[in-house]
Amino acid sequence: MQKVSLEITGIEYSQTQSGSYVLTLKETDGLRKLPIVIGGYEAQAIAVELENMQPSRPLTHDLFRAFSLAFGVEIKEILIYKFKDGVFFSKLICEQDGIITEIDSRTSDAIAIGVRFNAKIYTLDRILDAVSGSSPSDFNEPYDFDENDIFEQDERAPNEWDIYATEELETQLTEALENEDYELATKIRDELNRRNQN
Repeated sequence: MQKVSLEITGIEYSQTQSGSYVLTLKETDGLRKLPIVIGGYEAQAIAVELENMQPSRPLTHDLFRAFSLAFGVEIKEILIYKFKDGVFFSKLICEQDGIITEIDSRTSDAIAIGVRFNAKIYTLDRILDAVSGSSPSDFNEPYDFDENDIFEQDERAPNEWDIYATEELETQLTEALENEDYELATKIRDELNRRNQN
């Protein structure tokens, strides 16, 4: 069983199904990718941690981390160990007092928890071979391509944020976080990141 290290390369909105997102993982030392369809809440939970956003109250995955650490449990790694009927199966590899325990988890939850522990993410070589080069649409799931893959920089598709100055968006981001509207905060953050890259 050959394990392959993965890294998160992006979370994109689905254009075909409201509330769906695609989390893309890429092998650390290669080109193969693993696209996984996840729910809106889990996408927000992952994005909030990756972008170092500070919610006014802890999210469920933050609570899991605090609970685990209070009892001396460390999440060592996430293993995506099976792919069947379009669904990925994962485990949290935990350690407490030198004892390793494996806990089954939905992949989206496992990764949302894993990023809070800076845990390594792995899958099996055979899963990458089977899935790499596919998109979730091949598994009868929606898939959202990165806008930059479709439009040239000068021919970018217009969006709802174009009417706002960057300073206005930064204020709206602060307000969204204070109001615990993490879906809106994620959208504003993505727009600010796009502008900073240009």
